[in-house]
Amino acid sequence: MPEPTWQQAVEAIAPYVIRISTPEHAGTGVLFAFGAQGGILGFATAAHVLAHAHLWQQPIRIEHGESGWGRLVKFDERALVFDEDTDTAALVLLRDEAPLPTRLLTLTPEQMIIRVGVEIGWVGFPGVSAARDQLCFFSGRISAWLESRHAYLVDGVAINGVSGGPAFFLGPDGQPVLLGVMSAYLPNKSAGAPLPGLSLVAHIGQLEKVVRDLEALDRSAEGTTSRSSAE
Repeated sequence: MPEPTWQQAVEAIAPYVIRISTPEHAGTGVLFAFGAQGGILGFATAAHVLAHAHLWQQPIRIEHGESGWGRLVKFDERALVFDEDTDTAALVLLRDEAPLPTRLLTLTPEQMIIRVGVEIGWVGFPGVSAARDQLCFFSGRISAWLESRHAYLVDGVAINGVSGGPAFFLGPDGQPVLLGVMSAYLPNKSAGAPLPGLSLVAHIGQLEKVVRDLEALDRSAEGTTSRSSAE
């Protein structure tokens, strides 16, 4: 049986990824939850991507790179759930005609901590002129788990625009397993000038409550619901 590849994982996760832009910031998000029989969508991202727009009740533009579809989401057309301690957030809105997947990615359980040394990947829309609308892939190995921040230090790069992008590892079937979202890049400043450092990936297990709340909408509608991994 052939070994799973990062190429396969990137192709599998790309349909779930959106570009998020506000009047002040740009970042990335990933579809991770459904409600109301798929009629409500939940996107995970970094809290700092949306914090200013939420505070000032500004519109948020989301763009789906796979299809070219986009939407301007006004303040009263969305719900936001913030966890500023972990720099994670959930953006919840109606599906309407969004050409997004109807099956969910597999999520890492809240209590599962991935071991140091495991290779992970992440994707996002970097804020450089040549790649603003291009979904880019990055990879590195887990350097440490920061219990106090509920986050991983990762030996790899992240730049503006990639914040909120999904971080994932390869499942046994070669499919991506969602680990968290890219939060920040921490350069080494000990020598006075910034030197290569580490990236910070925020675990999104604490957003499972959002998933449970959205699933409750399904149960109240038809008495039952289920979640499944991506094909």
